[in-house]
Amino acid sequence: MEKWLANPRNARICAGLGAATIAWSSILVKLSHASPETAAIFRCVYALPLLALLAFLEDRRFGSRAWTDRRPAIYGGVFMAIDLILWHHSIDDVGAGLATVLANIQVGLVPLVAWAVLSEHPGRRVLMALPVTLAGVLLISGVVEHGAYGKDPGAGALYGVGAGISYVGVLLLLRRGGVDLRRPAGPLFDLTLTAAVTACLIGPITGAAKFVPVWPGAAWLILLALTSQVAGWLLITMSLPRLPAAMTSLLLMIQPIGSLILGALIFSESPSALQLLGVALVISAVIFATRASSGPGAPTLGENVGRTTTFSPRVEQTQPAVTGTDPVPAP
Repeated sequence: MEKWLANPRNARICAGLGAATIAWSSILVKLSHASPETAAIFRCVYALPLLALLAFLEDRRFGSRAWTDRRPAIYGGVFMAIDLILWHHSIDDVGAGLATVLANIQVGLVPLVAWAVLSEHPGRRVLMALPVTLAGVLLISGVVEHGAYGKDPGAGALYGVGAGISYVGVLLLLRRGGVDLRRPAGPLFDLTLTAAVTACLIGPITGAAKFVPVWPGAAWLILLALTSQVAGWLLITMSLPRLPAAMTSLLLMIQPIGSLILGALIFSESPSALQLLGVALVISAVIFATRASSGPGAPTLGENVGRTTTFSPRVEQTQPAVTGTDPVPAP
């Protein structure tokens, strides 16, 4: 697989397939008719057996991971559970397509939080894109018009922004862990296991969680777990570090655009003209903020950009960075 992904064309195919796979996430959540808390619990629980098997195979090949390497992903799982629950609420209130667009604002939030917490100054593009992103969120929320699409578009926008903020915690914690790029399944297993446990603890507090699978909704959540939570994220995790930031930002736009199209086709979701303008503003701002400097000497995500070492299949450890040029899709 490492040799296959060394070809940039194959890495692009892998990233595109991953983005197309996770574009179905919000659709499958909505098809399950499960509460946001229930969907968060079971999309993680159903993914665990396969992720555990893959993580075990990785450990057999490369050796056991140290606790210091596993701890950040475990802590990140707490934020992941919060992110999933808020995002699923956003899907209920503003629709599958718009909720997915809102969740992608984390690309602009990550460098701002890193600036506040880690004293890392964000790039000029991120600061320029931020007001455009906020304007897009405002339009999607429907507060500037009557008759905006969604059961409660204002609440949906707030949940979506909250999900994006929570996801920042996931990304920054993973950054601190120095994840070995040869082993995508291990950290994903730790993250998913902790998210499942945390969602189980949050569920009784809100009173909306059901711990017994209900069919046929459970079948949609199993499909969600195997496609998005496992296959989609493994494809993305393996391919993104090997591609330029500008290319990944464009490929990952397959997710929100795909979710919008699927939402319209499957659920007849019809955002207003102003909401669609907000979508265009958010997507344009994300692409602008994550676009790397062009030119023959421009670094890529697979090179020494915020990393302790340059990535190579032969290098045992790297420390992934999450910066304004590191686009990461919504869960």
